[in-house]
Amino acid sequence: MTLFHSALIETLGRHFALSKSRLVTLATLIAGLAQSRSVNLSHLAVHLCGPACHASKYRRLQRFFQFVRLDQSVAARLVVHMLDLGRPKYLVLDRTNWKLGSRDINVLMLAIVTRRFRVPLLFTLLPHQGSSDTASRIALMRRYLALFPAGSIRCLLADREFIGVEWMDFLNENNIPFAIRVKVDMTLTLEDGRTWSLATLLRRKRARYTTTLLKGHINGTAGATRKIVFLAAKRLANDEWLIVATNRPGPKQALNDYRKRWGIECLFGDAKTRGLNIEDTHITNPDKLATLIVVIMLAITWAYRCATKTMGMKAIRRKSHGRREKSWFRIGLDALRDWILNCPKQAARAWLAKAPRRSMMISKHA
Repeated sequence: MTLFHSALIETLGRHFALSKSRLVTLATLIAGLAQSRSVNLSHLAVHLCGPACHASKYRRLQRFFQFVRLDQSVAARLVVHMLDLGRPKYLVLDRTNWKLGSRDINVLMLAIVTRRFRVPLLFTLLPHQGSSDTASRIALMRRYLALFPAGSIRCLLADREFIGVEWMDFLNENNIPFAIRVKVDMTLTLEDGRTWSLATLLRRKRARYTTTLLKGHINGTAGATRKIVFLAAKRLANDEWLIVATNRPGPKQALNDYRKRWGIECLFGDAKTRGLNIEDTHITNPDKLATLIVVIMLAITWAYRCATKTMGMKAIRRKSHGRREKSWFRIGLDALRDWILNCPKQAARAWLAKAPRRSMMISKHA
């Protein structure tokens, strides 16, 4: 057993109530994900140590996903501690989906996005294709609030799919600041009681690039928001309106906050073709798939810790076109893969540095 396997087992054993054999398998899965950049069990099986044949190792991984259930709450707390994300932070809510044959895999994801990190935190596997409903979003946020206080949220960001009167009322009632993009065909009841469509209100703005602030109650099929919301609007270069609903005054701040929503799209790229290739999996069972996503969360966390150890306080160099040479995740993943092969002690140090000693919650397993 290598140094980094021992480091993973030492930390994970304090948080997940698994047998020694299961912990070894979990550690191998996390390291194998980084090395092979694939969640395909056939590729991951080769990273299991021992003289057993490939078929036996493959079956061992199958049994792991059949019987082990990793608690998302435990993983979320572990991620926040290991990446030192206790301060107020941006949360982003979005969906990612793909198909395996005729089966739809649809994941509602709540992620943390910072200047350097974009990491999954909590998620729900939707039993259908297409958009999420209000109940699913509220249930996911309640799970977050059961783990962390509302004061830990600097702002919740979401795209046009995540709108609705009941949803925004829930966020207001729980003191969750938000910046959510809305559709131009929605209506707004102003403070004087008049109801207008957003398209009509914004038609008065003649400049090509403008920032405006509208104040009132957003209307939906079940009524209007109970608290006043602010709408920040800006006309984009393609002549389309970017309209962001927020419960905080200040149009420029709302628009600037919303720009950070793109971080979750980058996260999905890290988990898919640009990183760990989650779509390679043939797992469709929701419980097994949830366990796999938690494993991916831990692998992403390890990659970011390697990036921090590699870069320190330095910034990533920009290329001539103005964009960064690499993402923080890719720097960490490249370093992790190199260290696993050539410097196991360095990989172990990156994982162990300031790792938390205990967790209040443990996982359930068979």
